[in-house]
Amino acid sequence: MDMRKLVGENVKKARIAKGMTQEELAEKSGFSQQYISGLESGRRNPTIVTIYEIAQALGVSHEVLVRAR
Repeated sequence: MDMRKLVGENVKKARIAKGMTQEELAEKSGFSQQYISGLESGRRNPTIVTIYEIAQALGVSHEVLVRAR
């Protein structure tokens, strides 16, 4: 599986599980809503630092965002 799609799907699942909108995640993480949207759709290629920061904003381990399910 494409890692961009995997990370994007995991971010979306974690965000929805936390009851957050893309706008709320953007505000909490410091990234734009457009970036979050692109990430969730697999169009962005996040760095490990980005993955870590988004995981922190979601209150999950960064490992959750890169784990194949």
